[in-house]
Amino acid sequence: VFAAAIPATARDLAAARSLIAFLASPEAAPAIEASGMEAPIVGHVGDGNFHVGIIYDPAIPEEIERAEALAFRISRRAIAMGGSCSGEHGVGLHKIVHMEAQHGYGTRLMLAIKAALDPNNILNPGKMFP
Repeated sequence: VFAAAIPATARDLAAARSLIAFLASPEAAPAIEASGMEAPIVGHVGDGNFHVGIIYDPAIPEEIERAEALAFRISRRAIAMGGSCSGEHGVGLHKIVHMEAQHGYGTRLMLAIKAALDPNNILNPGKMFP
C-alpha cells in the first residue's frame, strides 16, 4: 500500500513563474534525487503553483522519515528562492514550522493579531492561524 501524500508535512508550493522551471528541474531539486524517493512534480504553473507528491510506504517508518525530511527541504528551497511553502492549500499544522523562515517578523505580527481578535483561543485552538 502506497500513499501519494505525506501525513505530516506540506507539499504544495508557490514561486514566481520565472522560477518554476528552475525549482522543478532535477538539476535544481537535488533534495529529491538525494532522497532516493519517487516524488513527481505536477502543477498549474501558470499561476505559480506546483505540487510534489512524495510516494512512500506508510508501513515503513524509515520511509516516512525520509518523506517528511524531503518535504521539509523542498519547502525551505521554495522559500529560499523567494517562493512560498504554501501555494493554495493553506498553512495547516505541518507548515507552521516554515512560517518564521518565510515571513520573519510578520509571523509574530500575525500571531499578535490573532491573539487580539481571539483572546480565548477558540478559533482553531492549538493552531497558529485560523
